[in-house]
Amino acid sequence: MAKKAAPAAKAAPKPTKLTAAAKPRKKSELFTIIADHAGISRKQVAGVFDAMGKVMAVDLAKPAAGKPKMFVVPGMMRIKAEFKAAVPARKGIDPFTKTEKMFKAKPASTRLKIRPLKALKAMV
Repeated sequence: MAKKAAPAAKAAPKPTKLTAAAKPRKKSELFTIIADHAGISRKQVAGVFDAMGKVMAVDLAKPAAGKPKMFVVPGMMRIKAEFKAAVPARKGIDPFTKTEKMFKAKPASTRLKIRPLKALKAMV
């Protein structure tokens, strides 16, 4: 008996052509587009974004004064977390009314700066 040839595997359907969106894309739209172009499921795309968010949180957590923390999305952007120390309340002169005024204290905070990398600049 001759063996039958296995049916040819179906080629993945071609993803739709990308066009500029009139308004910012929603999360579900973005996940669907990425899933279509990468040939993976939306759940897997969501998992990738979730994992990347966790890695970013760990890498950027608790920067020290003078020692900023960095995270790089290759070819896209560099994210830098800087520690900003608390500022105590102080007396000063209001620049608008030229009267003496008490300026409020500001708590310590973390400042995030996001800078595009060369490849992202070239895309736009």
